[in-house]
Amino acid sequence: MSKGYGIICSQYADLGSTVQGSISKENKKISSKQEYRINERIRSDKVRLVDENGENVGIVAIETALRRANDAGLDLVEIAPNADPPVVKIINFSKFLYDKEKKEREARKAQTKIEIKEIRLRPKTSDHHQGFKVRDARRWLEDGMKVRVTIRFRGREITYPELALEDLREIAEELKDVAEIEQPPNMEGRTMFMMLNPKRN
Repeated sequence: MSKGYGIICSQYADLGSTVQGSISKENKKISSKQEYRINERIRSDKVRLVDENGENVGIVAIETALRRANDAGLDLVEIAPNADPPVVKIINFSKFLYDKEKKEREARKAQTKIEIKEIRLRPKTSDHHQGFKVRDARRWLEDGMKVRVTIRFRGREITYPELALEDLREIAEELKDVAEIEQPPNMEGRTMFMMLNPKRN
């Protein structure tokens, strides 16, 4: 196979992927539109009309509802097809779909919960044991989880907070390739902690 032919095939493959992606997006839009009957696609002779201001006009002939929508420069959308008679509303249909999709995206985003893991240390934790804990933190961060690093003081250990602070700084430095500090070292009772976020690419 010649080099030129290979380049042409590659370009066609890229074009095919682009076209397929565009078709997929367009199909999503078509699917959303097909969820609703609008304008002349509404089949009922009588409808319960809600106007562009949200006011309940009442039951009117479909021709009257269509005329009012046309006069307002908007669409007539069937929003409750199973009601008797069906409920229709005068709205900007494109904006309605955009707002609906935006709310769905926000709802999906709200459902995505970032898990928070924790490693617990003591001011005198050995390097060997701390190494195990840091490796756990690295694995969690690489998996997209947040990590809270906690150092708990006992007895007179609390009089030497600089030791815990140094440990936290060392851990942050060791994980800097996969983590960002969301909350720097902070005291909370007899505990010093720091919160790490997965590093953005």
